[in-house]
Amino acid sequence: MDPPRLVLASASPRRRRLIGWLGLPVSLTAVDTPEDITAPLPPAELARSLAAEKALAARAEGAPGTVLALDTIVVLEREVLGKPRDRAHAREMLRRLSGGKHEVVTGVAVMPPEADAPHTFAVTTPVTMRELSEDVVEAWLSGDEALGCAGAYNIERHLASVADDECFNNVAGMPLCHLYRALAFGDSGAVPEGLVPPVATCDEALGRRCRLGPVVCGTP
Repeated sequence: MDPPRLVLASASPRRRRLIGWLGLPVSLTAVDTPEDITAPLPPAELARSLAAEKALAARAEGAPGTVLALDTIVVLEREVLGKPRDRAHAREMLRRLSGGKHEVVTGVAVMPPEADAPHTFAVTTPVTMRELSEDVVEAWLSGDEALGCAGAYNIERHLASVADDECFNNVAGMPLCHLYRALAFGDSGAVPEGLVPPVATCDEALGRRCRLGPVVCGTP
């Protein structure tokens, strides 16, 4: 019998790259959902709800196997920031975030084939944004990436940082160790063979030793 397939419902290049660090066979799809960040919900609940909408949309469009969907938001002084509308809006976001602290919340939805609703959870990571000069902001905005990122930035471009006991890749849009734990030990259904803890791959890619990953994954 073929192993169940994991379907990543995301068009994000970062998420499509990061999912490979779990060692699973994955198929890819993308869905178009409203992503309304104005709902009067706590940030973690909002992120979970947005991720669930994506998973349900992917299943409605016929995605087979176990569907995985995610949604990332930025929280600055209790205000939720999503993706910028345009470059002017992105510039405003970056100026507000510059030199300060904020939180990034990623909601995750995992929906096995037999489920009527996805299993959801959210991970919150404190982030420190470096001081961004006008030249840095304009150089970043000259590309196309900012408009596709919550808060108008991609942490992989060294605009911000997290502590070694926090999840870097949660800010990139996929809390890999928490997802590993949910797939390996949760009640979200059958998982394709080959699942591996992502800690070593993550440490090698980032050139650091994460203190959170082994705790989350239950590895040495």
